[in-house]
Amino acid sequence: MILIIVKFPIRSDRMEQWRELSDYYATSVNAEPGCEFFEFSESVLEPGTFVCIEGFRDDAAGKEHMAQQHVERFMSEMPDIVAAQPQIIYVDAEEVTGFAPMGEIQPRTS
Repeated sequence: MILIIVKFPIRSDRMEQWRELSDYYATSVNAEPGCEFFEFSESVLEPGTFVCIEGFRDDAAGKEHMAQQHVERFMSEMPDIVAAQPQIIYVDAEEVTGFAPMGEIQPRTS
């Protein structure tokens, strides 16, 4: 699995444009056959910074993702939306197959 985490600091005056573009992009990426998961969340510690977590089945799925029209649109519009250069973590982890239950926390029962 390819695991990617990206932090996007968004300009406050471009928040509406960001919300439209990120919704379009997340919906499009999640529809790709090689996508295991893709989502954006706003940072609790850095308001206005959005964290993207994405997982692709394998390297081939990641390369197919990069060839999509929605990736081209996202990459071409984002320079006008970000407040600073996004920061990325990229991991090619063969043993990871997706999310698994967290052993330390479970819902309490009454």
